[in-house]
Amino acid sequence: MENQQQTFEVFSRRMDEANVVWLQGELDLSKVAVLRATLDPFVADTKHKLILNLKHLQYIDSTGIGVIVSVLKARDVLKAPFGVEDIPPKIARLFDLTGITPYLQPSSESDARTIHG
Repeated sequence: MENQQQTFEVFSRRMDEANVVWLQGELDLSKVAVLRATLDPFVADTKHKLILNLKHLQYIDSTGIGVIVSVLKARDVLKAPFGVEDIPPKIARLFDLTGITPYLQPSSESDARTIHG
């Protein structure tokens, strides 16, 4: 039996109005530290919207979802906009099941929902 290493990559870019982080591959417990290390500097940057682009994310487990929820809560406390875009259907179903979908894609900053807890 062959041990196949799952790949996960994170790309980020600071733009004029937003910091965008792209996730690619399979995000699980073994890769969460990579994501946290990339996101940490952006979470505290309240002058820019933080956007996660999941277009090329193939898999996410509960620890990955937990990171997204912790970023969502931190940005809410800081009153800083946060959104998730290009969510693949398979991952969108997981977000629906966990109940976080309404908090991930506000239609506008003034419409942004807040999460408490």
